[in-house]
Amino acid sequence: MRLSLAPAMATLVLVAACGQQPSRPPGSATPPAANPRGPGVQPGINAAALLGALRNPHTGDADAVMQGRRLFNAFNCSGCHSGYAGGGMGPNLRDSVWIYGSTDADLYATIAAGRPNGMPAWGGRIPSEQIWQIVAYLRTLGTAAEPEKPPTPTRTTASHNPAG
Repeated sequence: MRLSLAPAMATLVLVAACGQQPSRPPGSATPPAANPRGPGVQPGINAAALLGALRNPHTGDADAVMQGRRLFNAFNCSGCHSGYAGGGMGPNLRDSVWIYGSTDADLYATIAAGRPNGMPAWGGRIPSEQIWQIVAYLRTLGTAAEPEKPPTPTRTTASHNPAG
C-alpha cells in the first residue's frame, strides 16, 4: 500500500509560506517546538511535527542511491553544494551540522519547500519519488555506501630550480 505525501507536503508548503504553525483542534496535543541546533541558528519548520516519523522508502536501495546521485547533479544541486556535496555557495552536506534537522522528513521538507536565504523550493519541479532518491543519496555521504566518493586531493610539488 502506497501512502500519498501530497496532503502532508501541501500543508508543509502552506505553513512555510505564511510562517505560521497550523492550528490545532482544542484539546489536541501540541507538537514539539522546532529544535534549535545551537546558538545563533534560526530553526525552520519542524518537519517531523508536521509529517510525523516519515521514512524514506528508498533507504538502503543502492539503485535509488545511484539515481539520487544522478538527480543531485541533473537538478544542479552541485551548483551550490559542490559536486560531492562538500559545500560551496550552499552548505556542506557531508558533515553532521544540519541547521534544519537531519531526519528523512527534515531533508525531504528542505528540498520540497526550500529554506530562507537561498535554498529554493523544488517540490513543484521534482516529483516526490525523486526527492526521496536524492535524500537516499544524501544519507550515504561520507559512508561506505556512498556510490561515488570525492577524489582524494593530491599534492604536487613543483621542483624549483633557480639556476635553471
